[in-house]
Amino acid sequence: MSDAAEGPDRAEHEVPGRHDDMVQLLDQHGVRREHPEHEVDLEPEELLGLLRDMVVLRRLDTEGEALQRQGQLGLWVGTRGQEGAQVGSAQATRRQDHVFPTYRDHGAALARGIDPVHVLSLFRGVDHGGWDPVEHGVHPYTLVIAAQLLPAVGYGMGVQRDGAVGTGDPARDTAVVAYLGDGATSQGEASEALNWAAVFQAPVVFFCQNNQWAISEPVARQSTVPLHRRAEGAGMPGVLVDGNDVLAVLAVTRAALERARSGGGPTFIEAYTYRMGAHTTADDPTRYRLSAETEAWREKDPIDRFRTYLRSEGILDDDYEAALDAEADEFAARLRAGVIALVDPEPVSMFDHAYAEPHPQVLAERDEFLAAWEQHDREAHGELVGGAS
Repeated sequence: MSDAAEGPDRAEHEVPGRHDDMVQLLDQHGVRREHPEHEVDLEPEELLGLLRDMVVLRRLDTEGEALQRQGQLGLWVGTRGQEGAQVGSAQATRRQDHVFPTYRDHGAALARGIDPVHVLSLFRGVDHGGWDPVEHGVHPYTLVIAAQLLPAVGYGMGVQRDGAVGTGDPARDTAVVAYLGDGATSQGEASEALNWAAVFQAPVVFFCQNNQWAISEPVARQSTVPLHRRAEGAGMPGVLVDGNDVLAVLAVTRAALERARSGGGPTFIEAYTYRMGAHTTADDPTRYRLSAETEAWREKDPIDRFRTYLRSEGILDDDYEAALDAEADEFAARLRAGVIALVDPEPVSMFDHAYAEPHPQVLAERDEFLAAWEQHDREAHGELVGGAS
């Protein structure tokens, strides 16, 4: 862990050319901007839907942190500040697309219809991700950095070989979104995934949320060039987008997904955003970054920015805000009740889904585990009896 004196100095080392080519449709004050290549044209109810998704996602984050502090979760990985990147990218997907998330992409999970209690059940430690990847097109969270990227490319190559790319049928053509953070770009698997995707023209969109910090390591210490420019070395387009601008993220991701579905190959998107909270609830960001930095990014809050824009256009009013607050409260109450009601699994159940068919080694390990568990129970019971006598 770096010391407090060193962190702020390191954070000032911006990568040259950082913002020159960044796609932005809403500036940090909520003023609409034009872009020569990217645009979105949404109905008022669609715009309000984006706001609703971001507000609910932030409430999920608030409740997740509170539940962890109350001892209901073992850990929580927050998303505060990254709502624009997650909601904008997820809303660009189609039903048949598949998503390979990290451990922080709760917005993608919610957008694809996953019960939020299932998201938190993983952090409560009662399962390994309680949803069906086939039903939702969202694969289990990956806790190992960058480990989801090669499977995402492999899935994309499978889709390609199944003839579900470039058919011209919008209900059939399929793409894959591989989420990653800035820290993951330093892993060897990221380089391998980018290279394979480019060589085989896999229908994959690498969506990198550059939230500035890989735990305590600033992005300037992770790469000497902007992250999206790494795509050029692999042989694919790289796009830099304002990750706190939900409209720009939606436009850029839509274009990249359409390119992938039509057979144009992979794209690397760098969503420039900021993690406003801790890396996880086991982290203390005050040890490695200045509060002034966080406050500066708070002024670029993706929800506040979008809310300002909607108000200026007369799309958002007090009645909708009140209804949205009530929906968020109901969502939070349902989430808390659902998490607290989760039942601890039988310890031996960890062996149930290792293989589809019985496997001799797994069965032997299961028997060994059961014997050890029964012995533990006998010893614990004996200690209790002895202690009470």
